[in-house]
Amino acid sequence: MADARAFPDLLAGGWRDAAFAPFREGVEICPLVEGEPALALLRYAPGARIPRHRHPGLETILVLEGAQSDERGRHAAGALIVNAVGSEHSVWSDEGCVVLIQWTRPVEFVEDPLPA
Repeated sequence: MADARAFPDLLAGGWRDAAFAPFREGVEICPLVEGEPALALLRYAPGARIPRHRHPGLETILVLEGAQSDERGRHAAGALIVNAVGSEHSVWSDEGCVVLIQWTRPVEFVEDPLPA
């Protein structure tokens, strides 16, 4: 039988007690499900950025708190963002944010990545 997991109260701030670790400069990660697809929480400090990257697999993001921006605009809490296979963008958060992110394959950077 496949492993089943539940994350109660995630939308009500249940992520606040999660164990985050450094991911990139200004961004922390809390892995929820590893592998392909993967599922994690990302917490962006105010002003944090992820350089331009390509999606070789589907990526979906649900903004839980704050706002995340990319070239398509600002996505506030409650926004669901779908990045299709082959799409490219960079990501930043002016005020900081927490997102739930799912990806089927790791991204490929098209700009020099920032230090981890």
